[in-house]
Amino acid sequence: MDKNSKRREALLYHAKPTPGKIQVVPTKKYATQRDLSLAYSPGVAEPCLEIAKDINNVYKYTAKGNLVAVITNGTAVLGLGNIGPEASKPVMEGKGLLFKIFSDIDVFDIEIGTENVEEFIQTVKNIAPTFGGINLEDIKAPESFEIERRLVEELNIPVMHDDQHGTAIISSAALINALELADKKAEDVKMVVSGAGSAAIACADLYVLLGVKRENILMFNSKGLLTKDNPALSELQLKYAVEGASLTLEEALTGADIFLGLSTANVMTPEMLLAMADNPIVFAMANPDPEIAYNLAISTRKDVIMATGRSDHPNQVNNVLGFPYIFRGALDVRATKINEAMKMAAVKALAALAKENVPEQVNIAYGATKLVFGREYIIPKPFDPRLIAVVAPAVAKAAMESGVALNPITDWEKYEEELLNRLGNDNKMIRMITNRAKTDPKRIVFAEAEQLDVLKAAQIVYEEGIGFPILLGNKEIILELKEELGFDADVQIVDPKLDEEQERRTRYAVELWESRKRNGISLFDAEKFMRERNYFAAMMVNTGEADALVSGHSRSYPSVVKPMLQIIGKAPNVSLVATTNIMMTNRGPMFLSDTAINIDPTAEELAKIAVMTANTAKMFGVEPIIAMVSYSNFGSSVNKSATKVKEAVAYLHENHPDIIVDGELQADFALNPDMLSAKFPFSKLAGKKVNTLVFPNLESANITYKLLKELNKVGSIGPIMMGMKNPVHVFQLGASVEEMVNMAAIAVIDAQEKSMRLKGK
Repeated sequence: MDKNSKRREALLYHAKPTPGKIQVVPTKKYATQRDLSLAYSPGVAEPCLEIAKDINNVYKYTAKGNLVAVITNGTAVLGLGNIGPEASKPVMEGKGLLFKIFSDIDVFDIEIGTENVEEFIQTVKNIAPTFGGINLEDIKAPESFEIERRLVEELNIPVMHDDQHGTAIISSAALINALELADKKAEDVKMVVSGAGSAAIACADLYVLLGVKRENILMFNSKGLLTKDNPALSELQLKYAVEGASLTLEEALTGADIFLGLSTANVMTPEMLLAMADNPIVFAMANPDPEIAYNLAISTRKDVIMATGRSDHPNQVNNVLGFPYIFRGALDVRATKINEAMKMAAVKALAALAKENVPEQVNIAYGATKLVFGREYIIPKPFDPRLIAVVAPAVAKAAMESGVALNPITDWEKYEEELLNRLGNDNKMIRMITNRAKTDPKRIVFAEAEQLDVLKAAQIVYEEGIGFPILLGNKEIILELKEELGFDADVQIVDPKLDEEQERRTRYAVELWESRKRNGISLFDAEKFMRERNYFAAMMVNTGEADALVSGHSRSYPSVVKPMLQIIGKAPNVSLVATTNIMMTNRGPMFLSDTAINIDPTAEELAKIAVMTANTAKMFGVEPIIAMVSYSNFGSSVNKSATKVKEAVAYLHENHPDIIVDGELQADFALNPDMLSAKFPFSKLAGKKVNTLVFPNLESANITYKLLKELNKVGSIGPIMMGMKNPVHVFQLGASVEEMVNMAAIAVIDAQEKSMRLKGK
């Protein structure tokens, strides 16, 4: 994507359909006059009076306990510098979004129009009663140190400047594990730091608490080594200044054990790395380009233990591993501050988590066969769902033990369950799917590429690294639309009707006829089919000239599925094809089957659909818990439709005892574990959270998923084809660009899975 296209996309993302990235959403009913009279006057007076009697009741009756202010004056924004409070607002909204999706914390972003330290502090103190915590962001040093110090001392709610402490906390966890792998002790190592800003000093401070000796740290800024005779140094920088030395960075790194980079790109050369001690630890965290490129570093020394700030290399030091969960733990015990004990608890929790067995869904998200503690995995991955239930409790316990918690937790098992339940309301599944597809992109035929929205989807797929589009359709129209979209990448365009494709049409037709001549297809029919996009696209996949295909945006589902079934057909040992939709609900991803293929399946077919759906869920790292739904509960009706569901469940219990499945069940009982346990305690689903629904017929499944999608604006991926020999996925008529991008990612993952099975992995 060229610079102008990226700029346009970023601006459109922030402007449409609603300006900004966050909003306020009511949490109480407001439909009736009675609701409004409780929400405001006169009912609101009662909680006001209770809070006036006891100020702590503000946590009981208002949102304060789950509300964080992300506050800046815009003086040190990302890599943009001092751009002012208004220009910093998109960044602060983005931070609010991260708080919400990773730890379910609500945020008001506050941009303050002053660079005066005292005015800033007083402003924050004056608005602090609104919030349960304060996240300071993008404030330039050295003012940021004084602002944070004063606010921590003078407020009785948690305050943290994430720019300073986030990187320090995450990299400290990485350092603990790197030292273990290098077989070195913190008190013995020599460290060189490139960068002397707030983040570098915060890192050094925390490393000292881990045991690194201050006298063994040499810190450099853009002018050179920090020395005590430099009058320009701040009080905090002077802690790491040395007497009368004049070493260069290259000289300092000779024999050094650790390099910490928080400065600029390419300040470390291969020669400097080679001069370091055995098993050197290199944290090169300048963004977007590190102090030494990852591939250059690992090719220079095989024994290097490397971390960067980039997501495309192992060991990413990403602040999102810390701040959402640190504030989560602090808020949940109503901590009066975030102290060193709480930060260190987060450090140790992150370091320990990296040594535990990694859930399969994390391996899947990162395209790894198996992530194992070692040189390429010293800190957890940002998509690890265990983070909230590991880091937040560790921080909460440290707050209690250090005496700053006003609302101690007593039932830790219940608390951890509540934390995990908070994560059901976002689109982590979509992020996981996209991330996995990017690990091994495949060639995808977009069979309707002269449709503008289809071409937009293909452009996103290409630019995001999800796959390599093959654009099928009228070549002239595609080229015109590409120019209109600014899609200037040199991707393959195939027009099946052009003379230049005659040889391929003939070859495909002969191959199709050979495979289907005993099923009613003549050579003449086959030649005619090869002028139709979906038949041609299917043959591209069958012959290995493409890895997957997506189609269906402009045509009815049955008309697109027919050629796929004719040409590609079912996978070996598969007796039927079915579909499932992944619905992004507020309880987490839900798999709904069969939404598009089998109109009225038999009991045996229902059971097979359930097994296929279970396997698909596992492909995405979800352990399936399946309810076979109907309008009856466990034999309460003897109608044929209900009976076949009951028979399907019996078949599954006998032939697939490893699958957690039960029914027949009404949907409300299936989705409400308390109702189910109370009424049907014998059910295999009692006490479990159902994440997969198999419906008795296509009608009920299709209507349900479309109602959810349109009425509740629930995100949907699908219908995902299950049981096909080769990767082919069909959009619903009129699918959105986003839906098509997601389906393309599914097609890539499907191709990855089939490729691995062929290789016997």
